[in-house]
Amino acid sequence: MIPRSRARLERKILRLGRELAALRAEEARLVEELAVLRHLDDDARRDALVTDDPFDRADARRTAADVARAERNLAALRAEIDRLERRRAGLLDRI
Repeated sequence: MIPRSRARLERKILRLGRELAALRAEEARLVEELAVLRHLDDDARRDALVTDDPFDRADARRTAADVARAERNLAALRAEIDRLERRRAGLLDRI
């Protein structure tokens, strides 16, 4: 491999590493957020069961939707991390 081509690959690998680090930090934040949302959802579901109040049932539906949305966001982020890791591995194989 010519040096210029290798240098370009190295820059791409470094850029992917920085991007992966940022995505992993975001993943950690989303995991913490999801834990809080799940806790709130548990509380809302319990309240809805205990009181059988329409407001509490609506709150439980909202918190369940928030949890589902956060889970989808986390899954999408993890899929992006996997994609970038595969791309970086492919570039490393080329060096």
